[in-house]
Amino acid sequence: MVYFWFLVAAEALGIATAVVALFRVRTSQGAIAWVVCLVTLPVLAVPAYWVFGRRRFQGYVLARRRHLREMAREAQEVAARYAALGLVDPPQDPADRLLVRLARLPFTRGNDVDLLVDGDATFRSMLEGIERAERYVLFQFYILRADRLGLAVQERLAAKARAGVRVHVLYDEIGSLGLPSAFVEVLQRAGAVVLPFNTRRGRANRFQLNFRNHRKLVVVDGREAWAGGLNVGEEYLGRDQRFGPWRDTHVHVRGPVVGSLQVAFLEDWHWASGAGLELAWDAPRVAEPGMRMLVLPTGPADDDETCSLFFTDLIHHARTRLWIATPYFVPDAAVMSALVIAAMRGVDVRILVPEKSDSRLVWLAAFAYVEACERAGVKLFRYTRGFLHQKVMVVDDRFATVGTANLDNRSLRLNFELTILFDDPAFARETAAMLAGDLEGSPPLTHAGVVERGWMFALAVRVANLFAPVL
Repeated sequence: MVYFWFLVAAEALGIATAVVALFRVRTSQGAIAWVVCLVTLPVLAVPAYWVFGRRRFQGYVLARRRHLREMAREAQEVAARYAALGLVDPPQDPADRLLVRLARLPFTRGNDVDLLVDGDATFRSMLEGIERAERYVLFQFYILRADRLGLAVQERLAAKARAGVRVHVLYDEIGSLGLPSAFVEVLQRAGAVVLPFNTRRGRANRFQLNFRNHRKLVVVDGREAWAGGLNVGEEYLGRDQRFGPWRDTHVHVRGPVVGSLQVAFLEDWHWASGAGLELAWDAPRVAEPGMRMLVLPTGPADDDETCSLFFTDLIHHARTRLWIATPYFVPDAAVMSALVIAAMRGVDVRILVPEKSDSRLVWLAAFAYVEACERAGVKLFRYTRGFLHQKVMVVDDRFATVGTANLDNRSLRLNFELTILFDDPAFARETAAMLAGDLEGSPPLTHAGVVERGWMFALAVRVANLFAPVL
């Protein structure tokens, strides 16, 4: 009898949760999947929904609105100051207006950039930049490890904090799972403020694990910044025997664009700490006329599916060339359709993915898209010289992007991500040359190659693709 009433209660809870899912799940396919599971297998599906089923990070939304009200006057003053100095570049066409609306930040001009290829160049540049800090360092990573690289970074940050520089460290507690408390304590004793992003803060978020802060960002004195694909860990220097050489890309930017990057950090910091920060907003032009850049912070607190819309729109811009490097290729329907349309209208669409992956499920799911890509003329290539982790795109000879977002549902909808858009022909060509080197010697990924792996592999691919909404 107890078991009977338990099943009745579970079914009632499943039906109630299914109603909630109908209102909250953004896609009809996702809603159907959740409703079927919640009604037929409520004992398993109900807890799974409350952990993985949510698409909006409502607590962050409310915190952002409060914080924006508090910052409104300062933000207006900063925007007016930038505009008076000619650093804000008004949208030049309807496409620009869409990008600015998605980013909630303006294009800025007068910027400069260094393209940093792989870990050695990136961390050398980053540590040298931290050494130059005189006022503050903002340091945010998804993965922060206490290995040899992590200890070197810790030592540099602690030294600056002891010297009177304000050091603010933010990390994702899921990505940095296992980070020893002793690592944090060393920084805190030196005077740094160290916080987890804490996506589980608040009663409504207590059990959810779906939202992660995947951003990687360092800002020094409001004048220079680093962003891209690398986390803080020895594997990002190619020292992990499992993966071997690690292929990744970061950028070092200078100029007014740093102010936009600070806005992204400030919103995250306000969520984690409940407080703001006194930052410098006077980054000058560093080049004339300088590079045109736009910062796009995206995440589950956005009113729209900003990251998916951004990439879909950029793909539609392509007329001659669209080259993409991504470690995880599990695109949503909108992005996949945009890729197919681009290829069918004659654009040279090339997508570089890794031969090996750190996620077996995501790696398998990617094979489900090979046949449709090949049929449309989208060319897939397998990077075989180690593990490919960079998130880079080149559109014609105009746009390039470097950031943290992958072409999978987790980045497009569930993670907090950060992408920098460069509207500059010279930088687009430089980035394309880098990708051309990566593509050289990378064999094609074809449907025939997938078929050769046998029906068991094909079955595994189809099963893995069922999990695409949470990958």
